[in-house]
Amino acid sequence: MATPVIAVVDDDASVRRSLVRLIRSCGLAVESFESAEGYLAGPHDGDVACVILDVHMSGMSGIQLNELIEKTSDHPPVIIMTAHDDESTRQYVATHDLAGFLRKPFESGALLEAVGRAIHLDIARGGSPPPQSNSTH
Repeated sequence: MATPVIAVVDDDASVRRSLVRLIRSCGLAVESFESAEGYLAGPHDGDVACVILDVHMSGMSGIQLNELIEKTSDHPPVIIMTAHDDESTRQYVATHDLAGFLRKPFESGALLEAVGRAIHLDIARGGSPPPQSNSTH
């Protein structure tokens, strides 16, 4: 049984580093990608239990990546985050089955809550449960 992985896709290196540290502090496995294209091309070590996407990235946007992810038969739950909260993004979020929508800056607890929901959705769809952690997070 493969370890479930949280994938972080954001073109801002400081955001990626922060999210990776936060997610690892909870005992979860995480992979980060600096672009949607990198995520699509990258090898995934284990099952992707959740994808956290930034909406606005150079190259392919998070929304375009989510559209591709949704076309796969066993797609992981997706959390979308953005610093540019606009009507088109809110409309997209309202019409798609997402595990979460976060407006930057957001509290770490809000992200971890969304990741928890996403992992539960993934398990319900047949994904692997996360490893047991002694963390008190």
